[in-house]
Amino acid sequence: MASFVEIDRFNLLPLSLSSLSACSCRLSPSRTLRFSRRFSKLNLRLVIDGSKRVFPIRQARVYTNRRVITALVRAEQDRLDEDNAKEEVGEGQMLSTTEDAVSDRKQKASQLRKRIFFGLGIGISVGAIVLAGGWVFTVSLAAAVFVGAREYFELVRSRGITSGMTPPPRYVSRVCSVICALMPILTLYFGNIDVSVTSAAFVVATALLLQRGNPRFAQLSSCMFGLFYCGYLPCFWVKLRCGLAAPALNTRFGAAWPFLLGGRAHWTVGLVATLISISCIIAADTYAFVGGKAIGRTPLTNISPKKTWEGTFVGLGGCIATSVVLSKIFSWPTSLLGAIAFGFLNFFGSVFGDLTESMIKRDAGVKDSGSLIPGHGGILDRVDSYIFTGALAYSFVKTILPLYGV
Repeated sequence: MASFVEIDRFNLLPLSLSSLSACSCRLSPSRTLRFSRRFSKLNLRLVIDGSKRVFPIRQARVYTNRRVITALVRAEQDRLDEDNAKEEVGEGQMLSTTEDAVSDRKQKASQLRKRIFFGLGIGISVGAIVLAGGWVFTVSLAAAVFVGAREYFELVRSRGITSGMTPPPRYVSRVCSVICALMPILTLYFGNIDVSVTSAAFVVATALLLQRGNPRFAQLSSCMFGLFYCGYLPCFWVKLRCGLAAPALNTRFGAAWPFLLGGRAHWTVGLVATLISISCIIAADTYAFVGGKAIGRTPLTNISPKKTWEGTFVGLGGCIATSVVLSKIFSWPTSLLGAIAFGFLNFFGSVFGDLTESMIKRDAGVKDSGSLIPGHGGILDRVDSYIFTGALAYSFVKTILPLYGV
């Protein structure tokens, strides 16, 4: 009769001769040897039947076939090697995750240092340019407008927007960028920009309609909005800073201003209004960011998911508070209600400009409009809050406050 071995549902473990010798077994009358002991982690049932003795029993010790034990040992060794390999892979993954986390922290710290360094540099430079006024202010603004217009038309030509429209030809985009850069200079020289904007729009529309191929309305609309967004709206900062030349007589800074730098006449309503407006925008962005990080829970809009209603209200309060404090320092506007209204308008223009640029970037499928400023992105990323604010500030001072608020 043949001998057989039945093994089911077991996990291989190191098996020694002492383990087999320690098990309890019995020999049935039919010369069948049965192992009745169950090991804690080895479910093994051996049934040897027949006249041929495979496991001779001598002095309570079992001598098994060397081949069977060798197979068990090899199988156990393979399992141990596989477990060790899994443990090494797990440890490698944990080590890689830790290294990635450390690298991310270092990268964020480096970006924060860049933002602070270049932010301070930009702030000091912009403050000096605003104080200088005149051609210095206008030419600097024209340069920023040119770069911003180039970024805008690159966004229009990006894959995200062009998937649903036909972008304007590249030569038309470059011409529009140059026209946008000339608008602030023409505003300072002529004092008005309406005729120049109308003429520029007519020239661009004619070039698009007479182009080769099949002109599309999307090309015309994107170019017209580019002239309005990147060229016409920034011109109000020139009208605000350089056009409102009435002296701010009640400002104490004018009495101490050096005569070689313009003396008391240098401090005009336009200069004071520009300084307060820029300060309000900075305060609105800063307070909104801090408030959103601290207590922000409710998203403001899908256009910019990181903005929250809580952060928006905190930014509004900070903007109005900054306007009121600066109005006391500069003695303009003279009324508390005027200072609150001026702060509210600056905040509204800041949020509206920020969301508009976020909408353009979202359709373009990009995070930043450019990479000109390390840690800050492009020009449009830094001036988006100022684009609509200049027009609102100028309209408020020119039409609502009597005698420019003096």
